[in-house]
Amino acid sequence: SAGVAVAAYGEARFDAFGVALQLAAVAAEATRLVLIQILLTSRGMSLNPITSLYYIAPCCLVFLTVPWYFVELPRLRAAAASAAGLAQPDVVVFGTNCLCAFALNLAVFLLVGKTSALTMNVAGVVKDWLLIAFSWTVIKDTVTPINLFGYGIAFLGVAYYNHAKLQGLKANEAQRKAEASTAAV
Repeated sequence: SAGVAVAAYGEARFDAFGVALQLAAVAAEATRLVLIQILLTSRGMSLNPITSLYYIAPCCLVFLTVPWYFVELPRLRAAAASAAGLAQPDVVVFGTNCLCAFALNLAVFLLVGKTSALTMNVAGVVKDWLLIAFSWTVIKDTVTPINLFGYGIAFLGVAYYNHAKLQGLKANEAQRKAEASTAAV
């Protein structure tokens, strides 16, 4: 968190509204992942990722339809009117987007179900680094030395988290082996 704060402070084109939106998005995503973890690991419930998607997808459709109706639909109607006729949706693009979204949600449910919501959030940080590297190298966006310092701090935090997680897994494995050998005797 400290590394991300330093990187945001060093942003060349800092926008407080953008930072507020990003913080709200991070909070919403973290809440969503924690709720998914609770859903997948609750006692008495045994939902696998496919079953979870079966129940969650209709709720997502309902909640996303409202902003779509007010934001996207007027734009689609304006584009169709300016095209002098009916604008036909590209079925191949739409279908591949649907498959990618399904696969992404399935992967999220699998990862959260097998590990934790925190692991998924850390994976999101790595995704953000890749986006920053892409924008810096390909798009030639400005990255200041303070940004790089903040990203370095964040990288060290993620590395420490991964190290601690691996050490915890090794300790749990050693404890299970010790308990198994004690029970066998």
